[in-house]
Amino acid sequence: MKTIDYGETEVIVRINGLDTPHWQEDIRVCVAGGADGIRIAKCESAQDVKTVEEAVDKAEEEFGVEKGRTLLMAALESPKGILNAYEICSASERMFGVAISGGDFRKCMQTTPQRDGIDMVTARGLMLIAARAAGIQCFDTVFTNLDDNEGFLAEVRQNKAMGFDGKSLINPKQIRPVHEIFAPTEKEVIQAEKIVRAVRENAAKGLGVFTVDGKMIDIAFLPGAERTLRLARACGMYEGDLV
Repeated sequence: MKTIDYGETEVIVRINGLDTPHWQEDIRVCVAGGADGIRIAKCESAQDVKTVEEAVDKAEEEFGVEKGRTLLMAALESPKGILNAYEICSASERMFGVAISGGDFRKCMQTTPQRDGIDMVTARGLMLIAARAAGIQCFDTVFTNLDDNEGFLAEVRQNKAMGFDGKSLINPKQIRPVHEIFAPTEKEVIQAEKIVRAVRENAAKGLGVFTVDGKMIDIAFLPGAERTLRLARACGMYEGDLV
């Protein structure tokens, strides 16, 4: 971590599970090495998060790192973790995201990967709802069959349709397709610009409901439109000043 230049890429390190003798030293070297975040393996409770948070607090003090700099995310890998998802997501101000680990979860549920995603749909939905309620990001599991590109793309499109913020990846060749699918289209960016302008202009007139391209629009559409523009800016597709 100290010798490789990762540029602007955030560095998140998955530590060993709390049921091993290694996680405490993992946290120390992550903080000392300048990790942007720590991924808590096999997280099942809010207490797991608080235990890691306490160790991170001590490590930041030990190594002179700005307090609160090291963020946390949790990997939910069991039914218990999914059922406790909201408590986990809201357990610390350091929490920025949560992800499901399909391999271990499917093993617990006595199932295998299904083409339509039915094996994971309940867990994915519960985790997404918990993450949104807590105001943090949510990421799907890896797709391990590197020879099934069609299945991979279908799963990524399903992830986006469900509302995920991104997907865990297992091979570098999967990066570009995920970026392309999750990035807003030119049409979506143009529509978002229209919505943001229309909401602001009509709000100034005292109007709460109006039409954009023949569709009924109100203030509830604003957060989604603004998020689209922020994503477009992050992708280098938008240079406007609406967000």
